[in-house]
Order: sequence, then structure tokens, then C-alpha cells
Amino acid sequence: MKLLCLTFPVVLQMLLSLPAIAAELISLETRDGVEQKFIWIKPDAAKASVILFAGGKGTLGLSSAFAMPSINRGMKNFLVRTRNLFVKNGFQVAVVDAPSDRQSSTGMLGGFRGSSDHIEDIDHVIQFLRAQEDIPVWLIGTSRGTESAANVAINSTEQPDGLVLTSSISVENSKGTAITEMDLNKITIPTLIVANTDDKCLVTPAHGADKIASMLGQARLVKVKKFSGGDKPTSRPCKAMSYHGFIGIEKNVVGYIARFIKSN
Repeated sequence: MKLLCLTFPVVLQMLLSLPAIAAELISLETRDGVEQKFIWIKPDAAKASVILFAGGKGTLGLSSAFAMPSINRGMKNFLVRTRNLFVKNGFQVAVVDAPSDRQSSTGMLGGFRGSSDHIEDIDHVIQFLRAQEDIPVWLIGTSRGTESAANVAINSTEQPDGLVLTSSISVENSKGTAITEMDLNKITIPTLIVANTDDKCLVTPAHGADKIASMLGQARLVKVKKFSGGDKPTSRPCKAMSYHGFIGIEKNVVGYIARFIKSN
């Protein structure tokens, strides 16, 4: 048996020969002394741009090695692990990290996702994406990330073009603000709410999707889509590798979201 030993120059050449669609790590100064990092992937002829908001603390610990992004936390999150599915469906993708001033142990928990500082950070990301391609920009959040996506949809001065909420926080809790506590009547853009009927997470019940939809009285279009089942969970109910994170049905879920965005 032959062992393949790759020297550093060979590895570097392999990295440099990767397709042009390879991801990049972007860092923007969004506030005084604050950097907002995100993974940027731009396919040819993108139909729309999507900003993906992971759940939990929102801290991905993004860094770069050999000009390629490295995800140090949260790799299993539904939207983080499916980012390339969105690319394959024809979208320019930005996977956002918590900003540099929220990289502590609590991350974006405790109210930051609903803050004006968060809006300012993400508005810079929207500006960046629109500078690359003059196409619609959609916000997509999952779990605690729905708090971010909804806040931006309500308060952004950049006027995003659409909103997708998956496994939405619809039950009041101490770690942030439930979507149902927000002024959803201010949202006017098309909104898709996705849930899994088998989601056992106590703060993201599937029936919460209907409650959120009922509060979106001014949105141009509101759609609720409920999936069921998936592969056997390998994590706790509120974690990524469970029905809460659409384990085993990722392609179906992303495919449905992609069709909704393209048709609106």
C-alpha cells in the first residue's frame, strides 16, 4: 500500500486550484471598532442573495486558513450545514457570525439579536451583497436566528426583499425575544414560515408557525409550510441534529424554501 504524502507547496497548489465558487471570509467594520464576519459564496448567475442566521448564541468563531473560511463552532446548525444547498439552488450566500463584540460565552443571547446594533451590522452585509449583484436579498433564520431575521425585517433601513423563518421561537423565554413578542405587523415583505410537526423543542412548537402567520397582517404574502419526520435524532430536542434542525430532510426543506424565494 502506498502512502500519499503531500508537501506544503502541493497542498497550497490544490487550494489555489479550487473552483472559483469557493467560499470567502469577509470582514466588515460595521461600528466603531467592531467587525462583522461572514462566509460569502457567490455562484454564477445567482437568482437572489440569502443571509443565513444560525441559532443559539450565534457565535460561529469564523476564521481563515489558506484563504478559506473555517467554522469553529456551530457547524451542525441547520442553516450552516446546508449553506451549499442554497448555493446549488442558485443563491449568493452570506452565513453571518456574531460580531466581534459579541464573541463571549453568551454570544448574541440576552437581547442583542433584537438590538439596533445588530441591525446596523446586518445592514452593512446587505449593502455588501447588493454591491456584488443587483438581485433580491432574503433573510433566513432558524431557531434563535429567527429573532435576528425578524428584527432586521422590521427595522432595517436597507429594505430586504423577503423573509424565511424556520423552527421559529414563538414561546416567551429568558434568552431573548420570541417572534410573537415583536411588532410583526410592520413586516410588509413576503414571508415563509417553516416548521417540523415533530419538533419537540418547547420554545419552537410547530403550532407557533400559525400564530406568527396570523400576526403578519401587512406582509404582501404569508405562507406556512410544515414538514414532518426525518432521520432519528442524535441530539437533544432543541439542538441541530434533531427534528428541530430538520435532520434527514434538509434537501426537501431547502428545496421548498428555494422555490418560494424564486417565485416571489
